Amino acid sequence: MLDTEIAGIKMKNPLMLASGICDLTKESMERCSGAGAIVTKSVGTEERKGYTNPIFYDTGCGVLNAVGLANPGIEEYVKELQEIQVDNVIGSIFGGDAEEFGYLAQKFAPHVVALEMNLSCPHAKKVGAEYPVEEISPAIEAVKRAGKPVFAKLGMENIIDRAQAAVDAGVHGIVAINTVRAMAINIEMGMPVLGNRIGGYSGAAIKPIGVRCVYELASNFDVPVIGVGGITRAEDIIEYMMAGASAVQLGTALYYRGETVFEELCRDLVAWLEKHGYGHIREVVGVALKR
Repeated sequence: MLDTEIAGIKMKNPLMLASGICDLTKESMERCSGAGAIVTKSVGTEERKGYTNPIFYDTGCGVLNAVGLANPGIEEYVKELQEIQVDNVIGSIFGGDAEEFGYLAQKFAPHVVALEMNLSCPHAKKVGAEYPVEEISPAIEAVKRAGKPVFAKLGMENIIDRAQAAVDAGVHGIVAINTVRAMAINIEMGMPVLGNRIGGYSGAAIKPIGVRCVYELASNFDVPVIGVGGITRAEDIIEYMMAGASAVQLGTALYYRGETVFEELCRDLVAWLEKHGYGHIREVVGVALKR
C-alpha cells in the first residue's frame, strides 16, 4: 500500500530522511532504517567547519539553524557508507561550480542510488540559494555523467525559474523546499541569536509554503516532486502528496518525535488510506491538482 518508485528507485514507503538530519554517521543513518530512503549530509569537496556557535535556536514556533554546511569532505564521508544497512542511500552534494559538482558526483556514485544537489541552503551564499540560475543546467549535466538519477533541491526563492533550468538539463526530480531564510534577536543583549546572524527556519510554520511550492512545481513540470518542510503527522504527508509530491522528506518530525517516527507514520498512513477508501498511496498523488 505504501511502496513507491521514483526515477527507478524502489522504496518500501514514500518517506525519506531529509539531508542534515541524523545523517552524519553510518550508525545514525541506520537508526532511521524505517525510511524508504536516507539522504546524506550535504558534502563538499573538502572539510568545511561551518559557522561559529550558536548554530541552533528553538524559537518556540519553529527552529532556526545556521550550521554552515559543516562536513568532513567527500573522501572522509564516503567511509561512513561502507556496508551501511539501509535500503537506499541518496548522496547530497554542494559545490561552487559544475566542475565541483561533477567531481563529487563521481566520488559518491559507487555508494549511492541517486544524487541530490543542494542548490538552496539559505545561508551559504554561492554554494546555496545564491547559486546562479544560469549555472544550474551545466552543474546538473555534470552530475548526470556519474550515471545516477539526479534530484535538485530548491528553496522557495525564485523556484519556478530555478526549476525550469533544472528540468531543461534533464533532472530526474525536484526536492522542495529547503529551510526559509530568517533570524531572531536576543532582546536582552540586543544582538542576533545565531553566530551567523541569519539562518534557515524550519518547522510546522513553513509547511504551507512547501505545499504551495510543490503544487506550483507539479502544475508546471512533468518530473517527480519530493516535498519537504514542516511534516510531523500523516495528514501533512497526505497534503503534500495531494499537492503533487510523489514522496516526502522528514526533518521536523524527527526533531519532535524521534527516530521511530518513520514506522509510526507508515502505520498512520495506512490507517488514513483505509479510512478514506484508497487502495494505495499513489492514488492520492496530485488529487488537488485536478480539483
